[in-house]
Amino acid sequence: MDRINLVRALVREHGADGVLLTFLPDVRWACGFTGSNGILLVTQSSAHFFSDGRYLLQAAREVSGAEIHITSDNLFEHLASSRLLSNEHILFQSDHILHSTFVQLTSLIPGVIWHPSPDLLTRKVAVKDKDEIGRITEALRITESVFEKILGFIQPGVTEKEIAAEIVYEHLKLGAEKMSFDPVVASGLNGALPHARPSDKKIVPGDLIVLDIGCFLDGYASDMTRTVCVGQPSPEARAVYEVVLKAQNEAIRQARAGMRAKDLDFAARSVIQEAGYGDHFNHSLGHGVGLQIHEWPRISKDAEFEIPAGAVVTIEPGVYIPDSFGVRIKDMVVITEDGCENLSRAVKNLICL
Repeated sequence: MDRINLVRALVREHGADGVLLTFLPDVRWACGFTGSNGILLVTQSSAHFFSDGRYLLQAAREVSGAEIHITSDNLFEHLASSRLLSNEHILFQSDHILHSTFVQLTSLIPGVIWHPSPDLLTRKVAVKDKDEIGRITEALRITESVFEKILGFIQPGVTEKEIAAEIVYEHLKLGAEKMSFDPVVASGLNGALPHARPSDKKIVPGDLIVLDIGCFLDGYASDMTRTVCVGQPSPEARAVYEVVLKAQNEAIRQARAGMRAKDLDFAARSVIQEAGYGDHFNHSLGHGVGLQIHEWPRISKDAEFEIPAGAVVTIEPGVYIPDSFGVRIKDMVVITEDGCENLSRAVKNLICL
């Protein structure tokens, strides 16, 4: 897919002459560069990628559709000295640039009329092509394999930190580039904290354990959550688990392109509310995943926009009982015109170890 021309089309829609991309995930999406320092200027007639000497060979291998400029100077200074811009109207990613950097940019290239364009590529990036969905799926398969392996490691006396360390190790051993976020390993009463950090707490019989894990592979993220039990759960814990699972299944059943994000959130939230746990579901239903672990669209109770076909989103309802336990189940799905495709294969029945 020629993404440079997709960027040009957006520039035309905004009535501008070009755009300067400075947000690295968007630079990667547009031209393929995976390094840590790069900017991309796209005009109606040309495209120019700027980076430093560390990426001379890497840029030559990766960058597509743009002329490559390698410099030892500040990238904006080199852009200015290149004299590629004069009196044009140029869009810039105002949501991803510091004010001090913008002041520097405008002083270096004073003839340009700069137009702030927040969320410029947000909706384009959200719609994944077949190749992107394949990469996300491959990352997810690694995470699911790690989940299966980690079940044999979890036992009474092991700490949350030890489980988290094993999760990271197994991901890297199976080929992941890095974790997409620090693993959540939350047992017993810690499970009532949706983003609990692994602690020195030891696992004890009867603990529910929330495992929220994911990795990056070839630039794309995976994200999954399962809740397991060591020994037998209490009757309340089992009942809450079934409510969360029912809520997730209902949201997956209803998910489709064109529905409002708030309506998808409500599909799960209403099940939890009817079961009497509405006050204990205290986060949004899900979010987009791709080159970032959290992307648009956010599936929340306040989101009025329609979800596009091709978006990869998480469906992750949860119930958190203070000072007792928590349950969350998360799958990744691709939104389609007539429903959704669930990318997740890991079992969702309550596993008792």
